[in-house]
Amino acid sequence: MTTPDQPHDHPYVGMWVTEDGRIRHELLANGRYVEARGNREAAYQGAYTVTGDHIEYLDDTGFTADGDFIDGVLYHGGMVLYRRP
Repeated sequence: MTTPDQPHDHPYVGMWVTEDGRIRHELLANGRYVEARGNREAAYQGAYTVTGDHIEYLDDTGFTADGDFIDGVLYHGGMVLYRRP
């Protein structure tokens, strides 16, 4: 499990992008994330935790969401995101 209050090096850290590139989730090593949508580079940001292959998001505004990593793909809120090298 990762927590936002301590740095970590988790295999899911990095950039995750929808096939069309419109939605981009950057999972940072410090337990924070930044979600870009289209031209808005920081549309949403907050903390995340990963337990196994499940991710929980807590936006800085208090909004929560979750997703699952399955076979190297992130499924989140009806979206499919792929790891960008």
